[in-house]
Amino acid sequence: MTEPTALRDIADPSVVDEGNGAHPRAGLAIAALALGGFAIGTTEFVTMGLLPDISRGLGISIPQAGNAVSAYALGVVIGAPLVTMVFAKVPRKTVLIGLMLAFFVGNVGAALAPNYHVLLAARVVSGMPHGAFFGLGAVVAASLVAQHRRTWAVSMTLGGLNVANVIGVPIATWMGQRMGWQWPYALVAIIGLLSALAVLAWVPHQGTTGLVTAKKELKALTRPQVWFALAIGIVGFGGMFSTFSYIAPTMTELTGFSEATVPLILVVYGVGMTCGALVSGRVAMHGLMRGIFGCLIAIAVMLALFGYAAHYKPTAVLFVWLLGFLPTVMVPMIQIRLMDVAHEGQSLAAALNHATLNFANALGAWLGGVVLDAGLGYEWCSRVGAILAVFGAVVAAASAFTSRREAASQHAAAA
Repeated sequence: MTEPTALRDIADPSVVDEGNGAHPRAGLAIAALALGGFAIGTTEFVTMGLLPDISRGLGISIPQAGNAVSAYALGVVIGAPLVTMVFAKVPRKTVLIGLMLAFFVGNVGAALAPNYHVLLAARVVSGMPHGAFFGLGAVVAASLVAQHRRTWAVSMTLGGLNVANVIGVPIATWMGQRMGWQWPYALVAIIGLLSALAVLAWVPHQGTTGLVTAKKELKALTRPQVWFALAIGIVGFGGMFSTFSYIAPTMTELTGFSEATVPLILVVYGVGMTCGALVSGRVAMHGLMRGIFGCLIAIAVMLALFGYAAHYKPTAVLFVWLLGFLPTVMVPMIQIRLMDVAHEGQSLAAALNHATLNFANALGAWLGGVVLDAGLGYEWCSRVGAILAVFGAVVAAASAFTSRREAASQHAAAA
């Protein structure tokens, strides 16, 4: 299989080894990107574990504290396309460094927030670099390795998120429970600054070729398959976030774990994410759309049963692991799918993937809050999520069907 034209266009020829398509510093570069992902993943998910602490600290309700999750997600939705478009012709390495510096500022603001409204504003700022960083990072990582290793490179770039959920989030949650909810944000601010230095030192120069412009990036949005892929992310992942956004009170109030156990529960979730990242590339080898559809069906079944499983500690732990595992298998596949169908608009499409996932985050957190405010109980958050996952599977099936029809029409026209 030849390399897609868009991937050739966005890659600086100077950073790709002519022999096998791999850059000699690809490993260090991906590690630098993963460190940034670690910082981002820690700040994104630690809020879920600290909802009771934020609620008590600011004198607000749990659903109101959940708005800090939605505020971060809103920042991602705004920042991903905005940053990608505005800095379309700026060298990617420079943009990546700038994004982590902005991330540092946002998290310092959250750590120093004196009230609820300032916290929400700071979380919006913290979220704005998220989508663009992972979007550009995915494109950079894919350009540094051979064609057949693209899914692996993207999954390793996203691996920082997974490590964050095994190490960063539990430690930060433990710190927040004992030292105050503000301290985890100060910690990730420091990690963000270190990641900016790592990108500066290890990521090869990623100059623009002048072939990719904002107009060409926007052309990706005229392709129906791009919208199908984005819709899969929004609907399919909304269900997962409707459950995970309230994982701390679910485990304490529904399952009966103590608050001190919540960091360990988050470790289980992070281990699930890590396992999912490790197998994602193998699943993708059997077909991207087949893998995406299968994951969505599995997620729907898991969420439908989550509310029942959460009443018993052993099954609750198992399903928390599945909650981390199944969606993480799917994320790199959706990322690659978007990059493939976007053609010349890969940077924007890759960033929009994270924007849509965080739109799903905001949607899921909001739906979970609606369920709780209606008095239905924590087990109903996952049941609503199961319905969303089914809709995601329907969208994936429609995408695969129309993609085959488009391919058949093109083949007939060429014959």
